[in-house]
Amino acid sequence: MRTFLRICLLGPLIALVAGCASTPTEPVQSRANVDVANLTAPVDPPAIASLADQGEVADLARTLLALSPTVDPEEAARAAAIAYTHTAELKVLYQITDPPLLHNAKVNSGARPRGLCWHWAEDMQKRFLAENFQTLDVHRAIANHDNIRIDHSTALLSAKGATMFDSVVIDPWRKGGTLVWMPVNEDKRYEWRPQAEVLEFYKARDAKKS
Repeated sequence: MRTFLRICLLGPLIALVAGCASTPTEPVQSRANVDVANLTAPVDPPAIASLADQGEVADLARTLLALSPTVDPEEAARAAAIAYTHTAELKVLYQITDPPLLHNAKVNSGARPRGLCWHWAEDMQKRFLAENFQTLDVHRAIANHDNIRIDHSTALLSAKGATMFDSVVIDPWRKGGTLVWMPVNEDKRYEWRPQAEVLEFYKARDAKKS
């Protein structure tokens, strides 16, 4: 009984310590860096795609379209559909059965192949870029890099030529494979900064330590 209670008490702490590290500046040899292209889904992608709620897809498409008059309606609709269907695909590929922090701990221990926040951000970014959008840009951002909270990475979509500060957060990690999205300035949980800026911050910090 005491062993069981100890596991219950330590589990959340282990998950918290495991963190959701931002994209590493150097390659790391671990299962956490397995490329999603090398994973095999146990279900058919069309079956996954049917799980996406069409009303939510339409809402996201309208939000993307409202970013700028230059955004093409077809591209907004396609990007919104991909945001939902690829989230569902990755949830299966990552073998997610737990809340985000517990899944992080499993990835870091080697029990799951992928699924840290930066994996989600990286794989969503790659999928969006594969569409070669002409009126939308894909961004990466990181939050909590300069405080004691766990840092968090995400992909974002903006109108072509706009910055990530005028974009929509595309965050499947936050709720463990259920897509969360909103205009970046409405995200009260995270204060997002450009990925490149944060990586420079990390390099400068590490240089001071060495």
